[in-house]
Amino acid sequence: MQRKHFGKRRFTKRRSCENMEHENTASDRPCDPRCLLKSAAGVNEGKIGQDAVDFPVAVVLPAAGSGERMGLSTPKQFCNLFNRPLISYTIETFERIPWIETIVVVTAKESLNQMLHIVQRFHHTKVKVVEGGATRHRSIFNGLQAFSETMEGPSLLRPKVVIIHDAVRPFVEKDFLLKITLAAKEQGASGAIRPLVSTVIATTSEGYLDHSLERTKYRASEMPQGFLYDIIYQAYQRCSEFDFEFGTECLHLALQYSGTNAKLIEGPPTLWKVTYKRDLAAAESVIKETLSLSACLISGTMAETIELASKLQKNLAAHSMTLDLHPCTKGNDELLSKTKNFIQISANRESLSETAEMVKVLEEMNHALLYPVVIVWVHLYMSEELSHRPGPDELCSTIMDLSTKARQGNILLYGVEVIFSKVPELWERSVERLSEITAALIRDRNPALTGQLLKA
Repeated sequence: MQRKHFGKRRFTKRRSCENMEHENTASDRPCDPRCLLKSAAGVNEGKIGQDAVDFPVAVVLPAAGSGERMGLSTPKQFCNLFNRPLISYTIETFERIPWIETIVVVTAKESLNQMLHIVQRFHHTKVKVVEGGATRHRSIFNGLQAFSETMEGPSLLRPKVVIIHDAVRPFVEKDFLLKITLAAKEQGASGAIRPLVSTVIATTSEGYLDHSLERTKYRASEMPQGFLYDIIYQAYQRCSEFDFEFGTECLHLALQYSGTNAKLIEGPPTLWKVTYKRDLAAAESVIKETLSLSACLISGTMAETIELASKLQKNLAAHSMTLDLHPCTKGNDELLSKTKNFIQISANRESLSETAEMVKVLEEMNHALLYPVVIVWVHLYMSEELSHRPGPDELCSTIMDLSTKARQGNILLYGVEVIFSKVPELWERSVERLSEITAALIRDRNPALTGQLLKA
């Protein structure tokens, strides 16, 4: 049977301004990826909402759709970004929140083994995979039944609140999830809304304009949505075959079959859904920008390398990158775990052995499991060495060999050569080129450039 997982672009009539004025709206806030994937960028998140949420919370991710609008043979939830399926990013969003206990992923029968492999490969420890149905609502109901005693086999711990979300919306802010969760516990149901971008019109059967809706009075219904488990489970038990076959709105089911009117919360612009090919490129761009927010700058102990590190730190700040300066990282695993980017400055090629040791430690830490780690090895040539400096072939070969080994562990190693000059203008120009190259390598994370010795 062909699956009929319809899109979730819905709209609802906006409540009065009096009912909305006490909510924190973000409709006019630009989409800032700095709020996303902070653990990947090396930012300490803390236990957001740990004290406020003292009840069990679970998540249901329907992921059984075929992704026909994407136009690809692979369902969009399994499309790769940095050699990692999109659904893994969505799972991580919920899995790193300590007060979320269980994540039920509902997938098509033919994708069960693929999903189980993803869970195992990327160490998703909170996930339970169940088989989906022929439509979106049937899949969600299957996910909810994983917590029911009527399910075949042992059931999961029944949550107080369950969050229903799309598997292809990976960018959800944790503070917004907290709002959805607490509102669901208080009101019985809650949902995200966003302003309509385009005017909605009705057409006649002949293809002419019938009427249009006043855009300011309506809102698009988005994900995530939260519910008291008993309310949404009851709604699915009572809903009709027509709802199962053609419905897309969980909030409507809770209202119609459980009498629960949802609390609507205006969400941030980051709630967008990956639907078309261009959305995959946009998602990759968000991840790249987030990963490039911080780096560890390893200066060494020579006066010249320390001076270069200081200049590089100042220049990269103009690229919105925060750099922590350290003379070395040897024996400091905690320091290595704080970021996904490393810049190592050295005036001698022997320091590549230190880079090799860093690669080994990062692999042992499994630090590059979820996101690629970047190491930019900067080789500083002093001016007095230029007349008798050795040929670059051996050095390039060493960097290429080390890079090839590092890539097997999802670590991207690049080399950049910069020549010291006693002429201030030339030296400043070289440092500026080095800064631009370094920022581009960290931001783009292009595997094709690994192992190269670039010239600043």
